Amino acid sequence: MSQFVPALRIGLLMTYVAPLGFVLMITIGKEAHDDYLRRQRDSIANSSRYQILDWSSKPTAHNPLSNSHHHSSASASASASASTTTTTFTQIQADSSNPNMTSLLPIKTIPSAQIRVGDILLLDKNMRVPADLVLLRTSDQTSGSCFIRTDQLDGETDWKLKLALEFTQNLTEGDAGLLALDGQAEDDDRLRTTINRKDSDQGSRRSRRAEVYADKPIMDIHTFNGTLLIHSREDTKRRRETESDRDRQQPRLGDDLDPVRDSIDDIEIASMHEILPSHRTTNTTPTEETRKVPITSENVLWANTVLAAGQAVGLVIYTGTETRAVMNTSYPKTKTSLLDIEINQLAKILCIVTFTLSVALVALNGFRGPWWIYVIRFLILFSSIIPISLRVNLDMGKTVYAHQIENDLEIPGTIVRTSTLPEELGRIEYLLSDKTGTLTQNEMELKKLHMGTMAYGLDSMDEVALQLATAFGDNPPDPLGNPAGSGLPTASLLATRGRRDMSSRVKDVILGLGLCHNVTPVTNDDGSVTYQASSPDEVAIVAYTESVGLKLVSRDRSGMSLRTTTGQRLEFEVLEIFPFTSESKRMGIIIREKKSGELTFYQKGADVVMAKIVQSNDWLEEECDNMSREGLRTLVMAKKKLSQDAYQRFTSRYLSARVDMVTEDRQEAIQRVIREELENNLELLGVTGVEDKLQEDVKSTLELLRNAGLKIWMLTGDKIETATCIAISSKLVSRGQYIHQVSKLQGPEKVQKELEFLQQKQDCCLVIDGESLASCLSYFESEFIEVTTKLPVVVACRCSPTQKAEIAKLIRLYTKKRVCCIGDGGNDVSMIQAADVGVGIVGKEGKQASLAADFSINQFSFLTKLLLWHGRNSYKRSAKLAQFVIHRVMLLVILWLPSSLLFSIKT
Repeated sequence: MSQFVPALRIGLLMTYVAPLGFVLMITIGKEAHDDYLRRQRDSIANSSRYQILDWSSKPTAHNPLSNSHHHSSASASASASASTTTTTFTQIQADSSNPNMTSLLPIKTIPSAQIRVGDILLLDKNMRVPADLVLLRTSDQTSGSCFIRTDQLDGETDWKLKLALEFTQNLTEGDAGLLALDGQAEDDDRLRTTINRKDSDQGSRRSRRAEVYADKPIMDIHTFNGTLLIHSREDTKRRRETESDRDRQQPRLGDDLDPVRDSIDDIEIASMHEILPSHRTTNTTPTEETRKVPITSENVLWANTVLAAGQAVGLVIYTGTETRAVMNTSYPKTKTSLLDIEINQLAKILCIVTFTLSVALVALNGFRGPWWIYVIRFLILFSSIIPISLRVNLDMGKTVYAHQIENDLEIPGTIVRTSTLPEELGRIEYLLSDKTGTLTQNEMELKKLHMGTMAYGLDSMDEVALQLATAFGDNPPDPLGNPAGSGLPTASLLATRGRRDMSSRVKDVILGLGLCHNVTPVTNDDGSVTYQASSPDEVAIVAYTESVGLKLVSRDRSGMSLRTTTGQRLEFEVLEIFPFTSESKRMGIIIREKKSGELTFYQKGADVVMAKIVQSNDWLEEECDNMSREGLRTLVMAKKKLSQDAYQRFTSRYLSARVDMVTEDRQEAIQRVIREELENNLELLGVTGVEDKLQEDVKSTLELLRNAGLKIWMLTGDKIETATCIAISSKLVSRGQYIHQVSKLQGPEKVQKELEFLQQKQDCCLVIDGESLASCLSYFESEFIEVTTKLPVVVACRCSPTQKAEIAKLIRLYTKKRVCCIGDGGNDVSMIQAADVGVGIVGKEGKQASLAADFSINQFSFLTKLLLWHGRNSYKRSAKLAQFVIHRVMLLVILWLPSSLLFSIKT
């Protein structure tokens, strides 16, 4: 801008404007291109077309509902909205793929951006769920179930089973009007969506038949508390009369919120004072004729999940920023490489040098006349000292580096998602790695089954199959021909009885493993069967039971069927399922055998939890430790037979807790009922050991990285024994290195004592659990980081995603060194985003970590080439490029300096 002032002009204006304009054009163009691509992705997501039930359209001759008792009128605003989209009436065919959707329903196709709370969405196979929905109906007539893929939500690729509400799933064709839903959302602590039905003799009068209560939006995708209230016709009539009297006295709640509200006769959003018992109005008070149905997380489809099979109808309860997917999305700060920071610091120094040099040249001639104009002229003249073109040169270089990385044939599939960080790869000093799926393949195989007195491995599967066949078969005859009950038992008879006892124990544990899971067999197009579950451990266990002779044939929400090798079919009714959570660390199921009517509660979980639930024994802890030292993941299996009275007592208390309207305490009440009625004095059946194989070339990769000077930390949610075994087998811990384990550490005195020991033992490997880690960071945060960052290897077990991210941030804060984090699951995203460089692996747990990372690779061994070759070369090249540009401008200044001095002397 100074060149527009005649007194400050030096040379042609174009010589200053053109370079600056070129630099700005390149920078702005790059950012504009990135913004354009982001806008395109957002536009594609927001313009996806979805079908909703549209009860505001006028009935036509083609609409069979025009002759029914359902009708509605559209307001001007609704008509205006309808004019922007095409309203059609689509028949949902009653065929084998859609046996329970048999009505002609008015359907309106709209973009996802126009979806509102209360809309009823129709979803087909492989469609993305655009909002959080309560599942009302599915095409599976028998079970009301459907499968969804959640890899873009929680990082898991296994399908999840979701169940429709029983009330709406069983609606008849004549009750299709109960699905006439629409609505608006209010900013309140609670949300109430109302299912309405209108009678022809009442015109536009409301008569709510069902109400859906939903909690305030939260981040937890594993928790949802809701209630469906279903009113009888008599209760509805009384409520309608009460509502009519009230409407004559006062305006309807929310009439001033939105003009569309006048045309919507199918939904009402209640304020908190209408819901709390102490402030309930007449129209919301449940009567004795009101039926309450609990809504849990298994009845909800979260946004960004994908319907994997079948068709579904859902009620929108949360949209936009209130969906679980958006609430769990973090917005990390823009990452800047250390080289860019150093160049920015150097640019500041050059600015000071330029100003100093300009003042010095003016001082040689004395501060006479308009000396400040001369200073500005010299600043302009020497402005080339500041390398404006360096930023463009570096950006172009980074583009070349990213291209070379993505086209390296030795690391195929590598993707550079952040092109500003290639140089950072060559300056990493701390590597923080996940274990499961990153260092290991996440391919599970059941290696060992222990039952206290007997242990079976893969080499003894035939023996397990023989024992199982004996248990399910007829009693074998006495080999000596002794009739039953004749005389004293012979040695052979005693041996046979012993084998029968062992066979019975094998049957119990195999049957428990075959029933206590969330696995569902899915038939593929080619006729093959694939097991789908929420965990690879589950699939490995069910595959093992099939290999020994007990196959899972079918499963739905109400039961499952197993088949033995002899063709015998075992039918079981599923009464209750208690899914696995990270807090409970166990899952359970109550089943009834259809043939005998026997009730059994099966439960499996982590040894630390199950040890407090099962009957007293002297082998569980020891055998779990032995399996952990072998690198096996352990699960404890137990069962408890239930009487009919005990089951009825549990059901009564459990249902009361589930429909409790005070939802803040609902989960605690449910868990208390389960603990008191079921989880006590369980019979210990056995322990399973599942192996997770190491990734290819993990050992050599870790050895190379350690020799290159990187300090490696392994952060995992697994137990100490398993993590230690993986650290040894992967060569993360060198041969003969001392391993110091710290667990259940509490109190500042104990923490200080451990830190003092580690200060004296700088060459050991520290293995610490999550509880002890929390104590160390709580009492001596800086001291702990200072000591542990000097150790060659640290293994942190039982870590939560928050702890992983906190460790990465603390290492960066206290050491000022560059940190790289690598993982493959959704629980690693926070750690990856907190690091200077985040690397995601495309694995069995999905692509969430890969999409959130700066670099995406296919396996852990690619890290060697990425860090030690591409990272190092990128850093060296950028450093040399920066030196060349700065030296070039400095040489020009040195050439100009003599003439400037001569000019100053002559003047």
